[in-house]
Amino acid sequence: MPTYSGLTKKLKSQPIGVISDTHGLVRPEALDALKGAALIIHAGDIGTPEVLDALKFIAPVVAIKGNNDRGAWAKSLPDTRLIRIDKIDFYVIHNVKELDCDPVARGIQVVISGHSHKPTVTTQDRVLFVNPGSAGPRRFRLPISVARLFVRGDKTEVKIIELST
Repeated sequence: MPTYSGLTKKLKSQPIGVISDTHGLVRPEALDALKGAALIIHAGDIGTPEVLDALKFIAPVVAIKGNNDRGAWAKSLPDTRLIRIDKIDFYVIHNVKELDCDPVARGIQVVISGHSHKPTVTTQDRVLFVNPGSAGPRRFRLPISVARLFVRGDKTEVKIIELST
């Protein structure tokens, strides 16, 4: 499991940026909302490698493959990721409905997903579930959004940021 313990000092003052479902669209508003992040997590449906390139100018990027990520560029992306940041284990999956493990039993504190394009933050059995919504093309009447996740030791806080487009 990748560990990002080197970010501990940065995370005291800098959030983790969370983005999903860009579908090849790099919105300047999304990049602005993610500026200052210590790390960016992309929860899939990236669309093109240029999206990841743009995000890497802001901070290191952890990304997974979504159901629409195809082609040679996406082959190296995993379907899920388990990462540790400070004292917190994060599980990143594109579609939370495909979660095939018990996060509590595995000691996972945060599950990050995308797919639905609907921004949500819920807690279930002391596990924080975060979907930043979609930062890509508008779908239905859902907002365009990203999230900022703050890690404070063994605690996390999330703020959904609706983008003006």
